[in-house]
Amino acid sequence: MHPEHELSQDTKAILGLKLPTDPRWVNLAEKSLEEILTDHAYCEQKAATSCISLIQRYSRREELVHALAPIVTEEWGHFRLVLSELQKRGLKLGQQRKDEYVQALLDFQITGNAEEKRLLDQLLTMAMIEARSCERFKRLSDGLEDVYMKNFYRRFMESEAGHYTLFIELAELYIDKEKVRKRWNEWLEYEAAVMKTITVRGDRIH
Repeated sequence: MHPEHELSQDTKAILGLKLPTDPRWVNLAEKSLEEILTDHAYCEQKAATSCISLIQRYSRREELVHALAPIVTEEWGHFRLVLSELQKRGLKLGQQRKDEYVQALLDFQITGNAEEKRLLDQLLTMAMIEARSCERFKRLSDGLEDVYMKNFYRRFMESEAGHYTLFIELAELYIDKEKVRKRWNEWLEYEAAVMKTITVRGDRIH
């Protein structure tokens, strides 16, 4: 993938979450800084390892490999940034917790031997996680009282916005754009339904 590559109009049109985060979440997160930073750290770690898994599984798809290799480095750098923030504040990295949100997304993936459908859903899963993370980080950058933490999360928000468009872009590279549009719309509807079932809690990014 080349940095100057323009997103298609289809891609620009289909991005967009159906349900905003409950505004209570920011207030809860602000009271649980150690827990939210811990969960954030593990989210960044899992993003890096998920990209590695995609590279390993689809190593023959050269554009995907070259596009995701720097994302691995960036996500691991984000993990280190969050870890450093915990240390600076005298906080501890807690235990990794089960991510109900991500598990619900994985349950929606098409599996089996049809590589195109499997690849599409894996890329759209990553796009969805990055899109929701971007939206959550925007909530934190707008709603936190701590000015330093507002700026801290604004930087993450800007990074995640670039990531979720990349995963859609990769899907469009390998798969018919109409198929991508149709399936992404299904993902958007499903994700909104998932968000309605998950308890609002301040110790989780998702």
